[in-house]
Amino acid sequence: MALAVPVAFLAARNTTPSPLLRPLALLIIVSSRSIDSLIWALLLVVFLGPGLLAGILAIALRSIGFIAKLLYEAIEEIDPRQVEAIEATGASRWQVMAWGIVPQIMPAFAGIGVFRWDINIRESTVLGLVGAGGIGLELNASLNVLAWSNVSVIFIAILGTVVASEWVSAKVRHAII
Repeated sequence: MALAVPVAFLAARNTTPSPLLRPLALLIIVSSRSIDSLIWALLLVVFLGPGLLAGILAIALRSIGFIAKLLYEAIEEIDPRQVEAIEATGASRWQVMAWGIVPQIMPAFAGIGVFRWDINIRESTVLGLVGAGGIGLELNASLNVLAWSNVSVIFIAILGTVVASEWVSAKVRHAII
């Protein structure tokens, strides 16, 4: 999320400081979104070796484009009258962002963040199967040695995590709406 937010502000027509930066931000978004997390994980396992770092980076690289795209679209859809009113007071560019733009996009930002978190939890299991660490790696190891009791426990843990994720996601969405 930390990298997606600045990219989103650079990609949005109404907040980019330079028309030259917008195509660069859009290139980052398209590049990130065009390669699936599984492909990122396979590439990163080759370069970094198997482990958690490859999985974390794969999910992060995919998330940047997803979050930035949805967020820059939300930024472009804000009510310009609120921004104009704040600009009319003589506010700086940062004050306009803090008081005119950010409050308008916070519900979308929270919803996007929760939705991506939910997706990332699900993807992390699959990425472990290709050596990118996490519970998927343990699942793969248990499947390879036919340790069915371990596989059952791992499936229950995955199911519990997904159910908890769904519950948290529903609570946050309910609080936003």
